Amino acid sequence: MDRNRLALAAVAAVLALPLVTAGRHARPAPYGDRLTVLPAAAPGRPAVRVRGAAVEAYDPRSGARSWTYRREGRRPLAVRTAPGHAFALWSDGMVTDTARVLSVDAVRWHRAVPGLAGWLAGRPGRAAGVLQQLAPPARSGGMLAVVTPERIAAYRTADGDLRWTLPARRECAFDPGRVARVEGVLIVAQPCGDRDVWTQELVAVDTLGRIAPGRTPLGNELPAREGAARGV
Repeated sequence: MDRNRLALAAVAAVLALPLVTAGRHARPAPYGDRLTVLPAAAPGRPAVRVRGAAVEAYDPRSGARSWTYRREGRRPLAVRTAPGHAFALWSDGMVTDTARVLSVDAVRWHRAVPGLAGWLAGRPGRAAGVLQQLAPPARSGGMLAVVTPERIAAYRTADGDLRWTLPARRECAFDPGRVARVEGVLIVAQPCGDRDVWTQELVAVDTLGRIAPGRTPLGNELPAREGAARGV
């Protein structure tokens, strides 16, 4: 009797396996991601662009695509690249990083930026200047700054870890469309309602946050073991 029960259980498990597998394949991709990797167009670093509802990596000489990245119901508004990384800003206020890890292209991380979707709604031109690279994406602490009217947030490029935020001053707002770089320092305009002192309307930041006398440095490096495990 016990043998018969075991046999029936084994048959049931085999019959259920295709259903379980089908259920796994039917699961929606996280965040609506649709990354399609194509045969590499050519060795070397591809160019990246926004094209319609997708972000595309392509060979700048032949135009052949290396990969396309879409998110269901969302549109990419801006991209910024760094060696091995392609950062995209989407219409729902999401920031993503498509990175090459161990010779494989994958969507590495997603970060939702509070309040950004509403500010971008109906005004895609506002996306220009939102994504700003603060340092090369190396183990020494490569950083991506996301500039919005309410705050500047800095994420470590290797894993998307939020390292620091800088809120705008009261009655002021950052302007992502008015930025400048001076020897690795990002200067962002911060217009204020009724202030006439122009120095209060400019903010300088780098990988450690706002530049100010006597600030305490913040270590942005990946832990040694984590960096080795990720192949960074």
